[in-house]
Amino acid sequence: MNVLAILKERGFINNQTHDEELEAYLNRDGGSCYIGFDPTADSLHVGHLIPIMSLAHMQRNGHRPIALVGGGTGMIGDPSGKTEMRQMMTEETISKNLRGIRNQLAGFIDFNGGRAILANNADWLATLAYVPFLRDIGRHFSVNRMIKAESYRQRIESDGGLSFIEFNYMLLQAYDFLKLHDNYNCRLQMGGSDQWGNIVAGVDLVRKARQETVFGITFNLITKSDGTKMGKTAGGAVWLDPEKTSPYDYYQFWINTDDRDVTKFLALFTFLPMAEIKSLNRVAGADLNHAKQILAFEATSLAHGREAALKARSASAAAFGSREIPAAILPSAAIPRDKADAAPPTLPFTRIGKDESDNGIPAYQLFQRTGLCRSAGEARRLIAQGGAYIDGESLTMFDRIVHTGHFKGGALVLRAGKKRVHRIELDTN
Repeated sequence: MNVLAILKERGFINNQTHDEELEAYLNRDGGSCYIGFDPTADSLHVGHLIPIMSLAHMQRNGHRPIALVGGGTGMIGDPSGKTEMRQMMTEETISKNLRGIRNQLAGFIDFNGGRAILANNADWLATLAYVPFLRDIGRHFSVNRMIKAESYRQRIESDGGLSFIEFNYMLLQAYDFLKLHDNYNCRLQMGGSDQWGNIVAGVDLVRKARQETVFGITFNLITKSDGTKMGKTAGGAVWLDPEKTSPYDYYQFWINTDDRDVTKFLALFTFLPMAEIKSLNRVAGADLNHAKQILAFEATSLAHGREAALKARSASAAAFGSREIPAAILPSAAIPRDKADAAPPTLPFTRIGKDESDNGIPAYQLFQRTGLCRSAGEARRLIAQGGAYIDGESLTMFDRIVHTGHFKGGALVLRAGKKRVHRIELDTN
């Protein structure tokens, strides 16, 4: 099975150009493909995992991935899928963001020995001469065709309209494909379904300028079964940077996957065999929860490494308990099958002084101070409704006094509802 068949089976592909020629190209080792990443932040997030995983699949199947970071186009902003013009970034901000993105990509694809390439389109866009660019590149583009593209049409019809700067984006992205074709013999561009118009423009430009056939693939827009966008939570984006989203919170994001999404997410966001993933269509209850643990462990290992995944698993066990995972559930997974040690070093935590704990603190104040509740009133309501726990024991009195004697081993764990957990440590210094 070649990489195109793998990506289709796992649910990545939305559309492609040149069906037979693309199939033949990917049947041979040594091809090159690229995806662009917009450096609007110094970290990628879960919403970027589809393109990241597709590059990783390409590399695992004998092809060279190119991650193109838009240091040049980032100064303009892609209008695709946007209702207003993006804030322009400085070169200093873009350079900082490039470093962060490169570090995160290195967890998924191997850049050693030229096996993958990180390119920056500022290398060729920042020095473009405008008149030669219009003469050599602009002449290949039809304005009539451009404004029919979905991304442009939506912006033209919006209140803010489409700026001339953004109108140039399609030309610049097509030029990127031409430069990567010339510099690295890259013949495949991939991207989200909203990039179809830009990708086809690049395919056409290479054909017209070099008389060469190159290809394009777009990916499905991944949404959760509740209709919300993948990678978004009530607290905002789920980042790949451990300083923005801790490995524990990243692990919990996957643990909290909707039952209806488990097999889909295992196919997209892990490398586990599809035969094993498909077998989960027959499981439910505890076995489905075991599958969620495996999804969380595999996804966290890819983003943050095995040690971080093991610590996150232990922290989760401390908060929610742990059971042995049967060997028959996704047997290729690297997760330990035994019951996890309930060690919570990666839980979010707050320290309080021993003097304060000796005097005692009302329980509702602890829930407010740790951020589990936004106000004292919300904390009281949570406790009254039976949704507050200390070390697994349900609270029944909002003004129950928590004192030093409650700190087993110098710590205790607060839980609000089923999923939000916070550790309080006793500071004896």
